[in-house]
Amino acid sequence: MGVRISVLIVFFGLFYAVLIGKLYNVQIEKGAEYQARAESINKLIEDLVSKRGSIFLTDKDDALIPAAIKKDYPTIYAIPSKVEDVAEAANLLSGITDIAVETLEKLLNKPSDPYESIVKKAPIEMVDKVKEAAIPGIEIEMKSNRFYPQGTLAAHVVGFWGIGNDNTPHGQYGIEHFYEEKLQGKLDEVEGDKIKEAESGEDVMLTIDRTIQLEAERILDDLVTTYNAESGTVIVEEPKTGKIIALANAPTFDPNKYGESEIKNFLNPAVESIYESGSIFKVITMASGIDAGKITPDTTYNDIGEVRINDRVIKNWDLQAHGRVTMTNVLEESINTGAVFAERQIGHETFLEYLLKFGFENATGVDLPGEVTGNLTPLKKNVADINYATASFGQGISVTPIGLINALAAIANDGYLMRPYITKDKEPETIRRVISKQTADTVTEMMVSAVDKAKVARIKSYAVAGKTGTAQVPDFKNGGYTEDVINTYVGFTPATNPRFIILVKLDKPYGAPLAGLTVVPAFRNLAEFMLHYYNIPPDRL
Repeated sequence: MGVRISVLIVFFGLFYAVLIGKLYNVQIEKGAEYQARAESINKLIEDLVSKRGSIFLTDKDDALIPAAIKKDYPTIYAIPSKVEDVAEAANLLSGITDIAVETLEKLLNKPSDPYESIVKKAPIEMVDKVKEAAIPGIEIEMKSNRFYPQGTLAAHVVGFWGIGNDNTPHGQYGIEHFYEEKLQGKLDEVEGDKIKEAESGEDVMLTIDRTIQLEAERILDDLVTTYNAESGTVIVEEPKTGKIIALANAPTFDPNKYGESEIKNFLNPAVESIYESGSIFKVITMASGIDAGKITPDTTYNDIGEVRINDRVIKNWDLQAHGRVTMTNVLEESINTGAVFAERQIGHETFLEYLLKFGFENATGVDLPGEVTGNLTPLKKNVADINYATASFGQGISVTPIGLINALAAIANDGYLMRPYITKDKEPETIRRVISKQTADTVTEMMVSAVDKAKVARIKSYAVAGKTGTAQVPDFKNGGYTEDVINTYVGFTPATNPRFIILVKLDKPYGAPLAGLTVVPAFRNLAEFMLHYYNIPPDRL
């Protein structure tokens, strides 16, 4: 027994000797190496920040407004080897920084460690208190970092710069990511016995108008709050060029404090999500039918309130039978069965061809990362009449918000589909003609008639062309649809010479109200603001 105990004592003695040796190797012998590596990373971050180009917003006078720049921040750090009393220092710092005492004690209780960062981008008030406390071993230095002067404004467009999953700093999300190579300069490089000089990155100027962006975000925030909605999106585009004037999403985040936000909030729903748009799609159906010569605004049919297809029954949103109506009436009253009738006149093959021409299955090519495409799969696989019927009024197929507004912008642009862009160095690019100018003018008149009749979106002295959409949200778990809805409105004005087109989207407003109560007034408020801001002359007496 005594021999076994002696063996065990010797074994554990050797084990701990090896362990202590490894700890000594890590803390003492490797300490300098790890410290050098940390200092190297800090130096890399400083160099990258100093070389990185800035991002600017604009306004109607083409002034450049900084959205992402370099800024020197005070950093509170510790030199643990110089901390005289760890417990006292931790308690004092905790009272100033609100960091837990236990956390600070772990940072400070490293006698051989020459540097531990405590607070990066420290507020001035905190810095003043640290200076006043005069804690041995606690120091303050200025560090360069990326700064976003506009805070949350246009955050999904701008993105942020930070440490990625690969533990290296780079642009993440938005323009910071999309134009990483352009923004980020090159560091000093050694070529033989010579040092190649570093190159600074280029600045990026956005087409986003700060004033319009501010108003769009204010209106969107009020809309989401008022209706206790899950989220929302606003996009403003110039139809003749494809220039994006504003792009807002809620909820948003502060790129200066991105670590405080959920990762899901960084995604840009305007380009990175798809949804069923609802009755707005009736405009596309009418444009396709008129351009194909299958219907006219005055084509009539008898609405009995429902239509049966493939053993399914489609009813109107208001559960009413409207009797004999024209295609213009179909848009004015948003009659589901009228859209189904129009699609039948067009024919499935031709209808699908127009949807492809409008770009619903392709990315728009906007210069933002992560863009996804719409989904027309139900019209191409297991083809059934019911799929085309529901697609005629925007259910069963999916679009992106940027794809939807860009398609409708073609109607406002004499039938030409443009490539949307968000940086000022881009030139307007025509993708293709989708419909004739005559068709575009005709459909615009039908949309104006719909606005005039509904009255909610009307603006005094201006012709407004627009359409609502209230779409049920699919139940992906059980099939069919839930009770939740997504409200969308797309409109442009002045209709005789469109200067801008606006999309307002509201996801899952509480109580599932109709779009006419939510997004339509929001559209009107933003449109009125823009008409005054740009001093656009009226097109109506």
